[in-house]
Amino acid sequence: MTRSRVPGLLAVPAALAVGFLAVPLIGLLGRTPWGSIGAELTSPRVLEALRLSLVCSLGAVAVSVGLGVPLALLLARVDFPGRNLVRALTTLPMVLPPVVGGVALLLAFGRRGLAGQWLDRAFGITLPFTTTGAILAEAFVAMPFLVITVEAGLRAMDRRFEDAAATLGAGRWTTLRRVTLPLIAPSLGAGIALCWARALGEFGATITFAGNLPGVTQTMPLAVYLALETNLEAAIALSLILLFISLAVLIALRDRWFPSA
Repeated sequence: MTRSRVPGLLAVPAALAVGFLAVPLIGLLGRTPWGSIGAELTSPRVLEALRLSLVCSLGAVAVSVGLGVPLALLLARVDFPGRNLVRALTTLPMVLPPVVGGVALLLAFGRRGLAGQWLDRAFGITLPFTTTGAILAEAFVAMPFLVITVEAGLRAMDRRFEDAAATLGAGRWTTLRRVTLPLIAPSLGAGIALCWARALGEFGATITFAGNLPGVTQTMPLAVYLALETNLEAAIALSLILLFISLAVLIALRDRWFPSA
């Protein structure tokens, strides 16, 4: 057996770190009203928040795939002036406080915003405080996770397969559809999973840009926030759903993040 090179004294802070991360989750599970959990999860308010969360998060994933995959291809394959700046702007929502992102969306797509006033005058489209606005807010914060994951997959893939396809007469679109995308399918799947999980748990940008309107923009995280003041058991039930979804995503991606030795 190989002797560990890690100093034994580090076991204490490591154990404290595990406890610090585990105790809140244990507290959530310990306070879960298991006897009434079924009734809470099937209440109309919870089901409506769950339905809206699925609609908005899947819509955000669709927007992210449609816009993010081409952006990842551009960043990975094209050396253009300002590429580092574009990459920085792409990843900025990952570290930007979500409420600040919501304010930025309001200033951009609000009725008097930079693009919002044009959308309102030209097409009568109003985004804030609508379901579409909630999808836009979730896509804003979730898309970077897909872009960086797909870009990493593109950079890691063996480009000789693409060269071989080109040699055999395949055009760029054929090569992309039949060679590139199948080769990066694991990275694309991981990016979609991360994007969906982030969109499902989004709170700050959504409540700032889309509000907290039941049946319109009140997703599960917003319902949890509201239920904390009126119905703690419903808040715990909704939190439990989000916890299990997050755990499922981690389990699905464990081999990509923590490959077996």
